[in-house]
Amino acid sequence: MIDFSKKDIIFLAPLAGYTDLPFRSVVKKFGVDVTVSEMISANALIYNSARTFKMLEKSSLETPYIVQIAASNEEVARKAVEILNDIEGIDGIDLNCGCPAPKVVGQSCGSSLLEDLPQLSRIVETIKKYSNKEYTSVKTRLGFNEKYPDKIAKICENAGADFVTFHGRTRAGKYKAKVDYDAIKIAKESVKIPLIANGDITTLEIANYVKEYTSCDGIMIGRGAIGNPWLFYQIKNSLTTVDKLMIKEIVLEHYDAMINFYGDKGVTIFRKHLHTYSKSLPNASVFRDKINRIENQMLMRDEIEAFFSQ
Repeated sequence: MIDFSKKDIIFLAPLAGYTDLPFRSVVKKFGVDVTVSEMISANALIYNSARTFKMLEKSSLETPYIVQIAASNEEVARKAVEILNDIEGIDGIDLNCGCPAPKVVGQSCGSSLLEDLPQLSRIVETIKKYSNKEYTSVKTRLGFNEKYPDKIAKICENAGADFVTFHGRTRAGKYKAKVDYDAIKIAKESVKIPLIANGDITTLEIANYVKEYTSCDGIMIGRGAIGNPWLFYQIKNSLTTVDKLMIKEIVLEHYDAMINFYGDKGVTIFRKHLHTYSKSLPNASVFRDKINRIENQMLMRDEIEAFFSQ
C-alpha cells in the first residue's frame, strides 16, 4: 500500500485538536499520501469511549490510513489492538513514543517510553503480534533528555516495526529546540526499515533539503500545515507559491467537511482554523472579529468566500 521506493511519500502527522477527519480528508485530496489519526488513548478505547471511537472515523479518501495509539504496557496495547482489529479501513497501528505533554508522560505513555527502551520494545512486539493490519509503526523523538536515535531505531526495527518516524527533537526539546536532521540521518543509516523524517518542514525548500540530506524514505508534516494545508500541494507539484483560487478552494473544502462531520458545532470549531488561514492577509483582523460572532452555517460560508476572494 505504501510504496516507500518512491522516496517522496508524504504523511500527515497526528496533531490533537487539528488533524481530525475533516482536515485529513482535505489534505488527502490535495497531496498527502498517508493520513494518521489523532493520538488515541488505548485506555479510552478499552473503556469504550464514544468520543474516542468518533475520532477513529475516516474519509473514503483515506487509504492508507494509520491509527496512532498511546499505551504504557503490553496488556493495554494488546486489548486496544484487538478492538482495532475489528474495525475495517485501518491499514496500520502506530505507537506514539514522542508526545512530550506532561499529562501523557505522567501516564508512562508517549515520550516517557524513551526512558524505558525495553518496555518500548515489548509494546511494539505486542502490537506486531496481535495486529491484523498491514503495518506496525512507531513515531518517536530522538531521546528523552539526551539523543540516541540509532539505538531507538534499532530497537523499533528488531521489535518488528515496519517503519519508524523520527521527530528531530528530544522530549526535553519539546517544540522549540532546533530540529536535528543530523540525528535523523544517523537513525536512517542504522536500520534497514523505512524511516520517515518529521520536524519543522514548513516549505518546499525545506522538504527537498530534508529528503536529500537525511536520505529518508518520506516526510511527515504536522504543525507546518496548520494554516497552510496547501503546503502538501506545493510539495507534490514543486511549487514555491499557490494560486489564491487554490487557497480559497481548500479553505472552503475544509469548512464544508467540518460542517458535515460536526454539524452546527463545526461553525465555531472552524474559527481557530480561520484565524490561522487569514494570518498576514489584508483586513485579517476585521475578518477575525466578524467571524468570531457568526454561528450560522451559511453566513459563515459567505464570509469565508468573500474574504478569500479579495
